[in-house]
Amino acid sequence: MSENMRIQPAEITGPFGAVVKRFAMRMLGRVPEPLRVYWHNRPVLKTYLAMGTKSQKWQACDPNLKSFAHMAVASLVGCTWCLDFGYFQAQNENVDVAKAQQVPRWRQSEVFTPLERDVMAYAEAMSHTPPTVTDEMFAGLLDQLGEAAMVELTAFIALANFYTRSNVAFGIESEGFAASCGLTPLAPWSAGTGVASES
Repeated sequence: MSENMRIQPAEITGPFGAVVKRFAMRMLGRVPEPLRVYWHNRPVLKTYLAMGTKSQKWQACDPNLKSFAHMAVASLVGCTWCLDFGYFQAQNENVDVAKAQQVPRWRQSEVFTPLERDVMAYAEAMSHTPPTVTDEMFAGLLDQLGEAAMVELTAFIALANFYTRSNVAFGIESEGFAASCGLTPLAPWSAGTGVASES
């Protein structure tokens, strides 16, 4: 458990808890800390799980683009849990792991396509306070993706902000998912610099 946790993870019990634990063990091999924190409020947990499950069924936008967008948000916000889990998912969902690892420094890296760069720039612009999305930025992506994919990407980035900002507020940090796959995550984006910080 992270030393910075602001809410102690709860013990997951009861019939619904058994379902949650089976699902987590089947998908991840363990019960992750966010689930144990959300267990303190079951209605919120159920909504949290439903959003995640339903969003995985969206198919209008390339899953690689959505994965990079989520990790760009996580890097910007400073959610080490989501970055760590993002690398783990990349390994297990055939996302380009070399690219996934470079997301925190996507501006300096040469591995990304122009479209992937546009998507990560959009993800960051949506995540700024206030958002910094421009008409030109939006129109450029809309031309490349089409209406359905653009709606999906935008909603996915909004969900990424929900997950990342909640984890940071709770003090939930990396649990070593990437390490279990032999990956070494890069440091998250350093606020105010626009580049990945060095550890």
